[in-house]
Amino acid sequence: MPCCKNCKSNDTVKNGMARGKQRFKCRSCGYNFVVGDGRTNERIVAKKAMCVILYSLGKGSYNMLAHIFDTWPSLVYRWIAEAGARMPGQEVSGDVRQMEFDEMWHFVGSKKTGFGSSKPLTVAHGELWPGCSAVVILQHSGGSIAK
Repeated sequence: MPCCKNCKSNDTVKNGMARGKQRFKCRSCGYNFVVGDGRTNERIVAKKAMCVILYSLGKGSYNMLAHIFDTWPSLVYRWIAEAGARMPGQEVSGDVRQMEFDEMWHFVGSKKTGFGSSKPLTVAHGELWPGCSAVVILQHSGGSIAK
């Protein structure tokens, strides 16, 4: 006999049929349950897998994936969050230094001049003391040549 979904006891007995499936009753807590999860099937599992693959490759947003797979963006978000929670944590060694620029659309100096990530930048990195880094990011001047 299957274990109880409520209290995890193995003291269960058959208790009729529900929606064409065998129903069980726990003798310990009195909980009625059906084995398995009727809310999912092979099509949904395939949709989840494809959403996670496409999102991880950077090929789609939640809204676009929801439109393709005829579901809600919030559901696509939950599928991807669940897949991410099952992934093991990443270990980064102390020697690796990483810098990430994400959507740098700021106005520097004047609100009339846009400063975005499509312009070449010069990055100077220094270490003030062990464990404390300083990074200076400069925009190329008009007369400079960038490689």
